[in-house]
Amino acid sequence: MERFNLLALSGSLRKSSYNTAALKALELLAPSHIKISVGDIAKLPLFNPDREEENIPALGELKLVLGESDGLIIASPEYAHGVSGPLKNALDWLVSGAEFPVMPIMLINTSPRASHAQASLREILTTMSANVIHKAHVSIPLLSSELDVEGIVANTEISAALQNGLAVFCQEIKALKSFGGLS
Repeated sequence: MERFNLLALSGSLRKSSYNTAALKALELLAPSHIKISVGDIAKLPLFNPDREEENIPALGELKLVLGESDGLIIASPEYAHGVSGPLKNALDWLVSGAEFPVMPIMLINTSPRASHAQASLREILTTMSANVIHKAHVSIPLLSSELDVEGIVANTEISAALQNGLAVFCQEIKALKSFGGLS
């Protein structure tokens, strides 16, 4: 069975974030041939193009893990109809890197009523030359659910939605690789 190495990023820095919980639940739900690593964007400094040549350890680690990944999974909250500041900051740091173009992306929305940030995120990612896999998009109702990682895994409807999105995502990555769209 083909192995997949995926990076997951949460756009929330909150300790009890539904977005982070969804990614950690997906990590637990993933079959053994799919490795999901939940990355950390909290230590990235504010984006400043003047610093792009500096050795920033958090950025170096993020770029290294992303460069070794077959795809990227993003779950991010919506703040004031927009993408979260921490996620936008991380994407700004990645925009000029060689790791990002044509990278397959799976989006997870933990608040289905929050559509503005998802649309904005798709626009940002498309501008960055990412390959947003629309068929793999997962929208799950976690806002105000009080579900943590274990609760998400135990919820058959939500865990099935996450697993189905992941399966579609990996099928699309495999198809892209076989058609030469990815190395």
